[in-house]
Amino acid sequence: MLRCLIIEDEPLAAEILSDYIRDAPGLELAGVCSDALFALEFLQREQVDVLFLDIHLPKLKGLDFLKTLSNPPQVILTTAYHEYALEGYELAVTDYLLKPIEFSRFLKAVQKLQRPAAPPEPLPAPTTPERPAHFFNVGKKRVKVYFDEILYAESLKEYVRIFLPGRSVVTKMQLGELETLLGGAGFVRIHRSFLVAKSKIDAYSATEVEVGGKTLPIGRSYREVGLE
Repeated sequence: MLRCLIIEDEPLAAEILSDYIRDAPGLELAGVCSDALFALEFLQREQVDVLFLDIHLPKLKGLDFLKTLSNPPQVILTTAYHEYALEGYELAVTDYLLKPIEFSRFLKAVQKLQRPAAPPEPLPAPTTPERPAHFFNVGKKRVKVYFDEILYAESLKEYVRIFLPGRSVVTKMQLGELETLLGGAGFVRIHRSFLVAKSKIDAYSATEVEVGGKTLPIGRSYREVGLE
């Protein structure tokens, strides 16, 4: 939003410009000053992006006022006299509007104004992927087990013992059900009674796997599975 200051001694002209600013998208009326000295005081108090500056002002002419500003806002000159156009452009004004000012011509002028750059979009906060886990029935409790902590699992017929660092849990489940539950999580069946986490394997041979300080057999029909 560009804050606009009108510097205009003719009340009707100031009113028309005020209405135009209110109707134009991206503009906001900051104030109206009837002479340049009042405008100087206003600029010391308020932040202004655009001046709509009349050339023929009492006390201090518009162009002389503009020359006093060390770091002026963007300027659109407004006047009934076209002969000042060249001097205005030498002062790097954005545009030059001849009175009476049509709204369409006003819009064409404000389209030349430089808009402040939009602030960069904030980067999305990094998200930590949720660790896959499952609550297993253990006795009368449901115990949470993170998949990445499982070393291996052993079939106990209708039950499965899941080995974790420093502990194990026993739950009523077939080993094949557990394998399905862990599917795609880096586990491999090495025996009809054993399921191991590939990332936890310490060593292996054609017939054995070492994991978690234990040596587990590789079943004859499972010796072609990839362990790395």
